[in-house]
Amino acid sequence: MKITIDVDCTPEEARTFLGLPDVKPFQDAMMEKMQHQVGTTIDTLGPEAIMKAFFPTGIPGLEELQGMFWRMATGGGNREKSDKPKDNK
Repeated sequence: MKITIDVDCTPEEARTFLGLPDVKPFQDAMMEKMQHQVGTTIDTLGPEAIMKAFFPTGIPGLEELQGMFWRMATGGGNREKSDKPKDNK
C-alpha cells in the first residue's frame, strides 16, 4: 500500500507549521557582513596584490621558484643515475 500526501505551502508556512525558527534576519545580517568584508578586501584580490603576496622580492623570487620547478622536473641533479637496473637477489 502506498499513500501520497501533497502539501502546497510556502517555505515560511512550512517553518511555522513545523515549529522551526525564522532564520531570515540572521541570514540577512551574515550577508551584509560578508558583503562588507569583501568590499574592504577587494583590493587584495587583484593580480598585482596576489603577485606581491606570493613573490615579495619580485622577479628574483619568481626566478627562484622557476629554478625550483626546473630542478624537480629534471630530477634535482643530486640523485645518483645508473644505466643498469639493480639486481634483486
